[in-house]
Amino acid sequence: MTLFFASMAYASGDSGHGPDWGNFAFRVVNFVIFAGIIWKAAGKKIVGFFTGRRQGIEQELNDLETRKTEAKKQLAEVERRIANLESERQAILADYRAQGENIKAAIIDKAEKSASLITEQAKRTADNEIKAAIDAMRAQMADEIIVAAEKLLAEKLTANEHEKLIDKYLTKVVLN
Repeated sequence: MTLFFASMAYASGDSGHGPDWGNFAFRVVNFVIFAGIIWKAAGKKIVGFFTGRRQGIEQELNDLETRKTEAKKQLAEVERRIANLESERQAILADYRAQGENIKAAIIDKAEKSASLITEQAKRTADNEIKAAIDAMRAQMADEIIVAAEKLLAEKLTANEHEKLIDKYLTKVVLN
């Protein structure tokens, strides 16, 4: 600064005369007094500002270094996951295939049980229908036998024998 003011003092002087050292000294003294007043009034704050600023920058650098380390860890984790992605995919697919096979086996087992129940029920239904058909045939045969017997009796039985036969069976029914 001193050189700056010296050059200004020299440039402001009269050409032909030497430098005005009195004016220059006055300006230097004025500057020193002004700088002293500012230093006295705000010197501690200025020093505190620059010290705090330096500490803040150091803290930011430490924080950045910590973040950089954390980012490297996260990047390594992501890279590890990406590397394991194929094996994880294979494991998930194998798990889903196993679940699918289990479900398939359960469905087949249930279908086989249902089929056996349906077959059993069909057999029972067929047996019942056969029994019903046999019973119907027996009833029809009994009716035909009764008709044939009546016809045979009507041909061979006389009215007098018919009366005796009815009395005999009525007596048995009443006594029993």
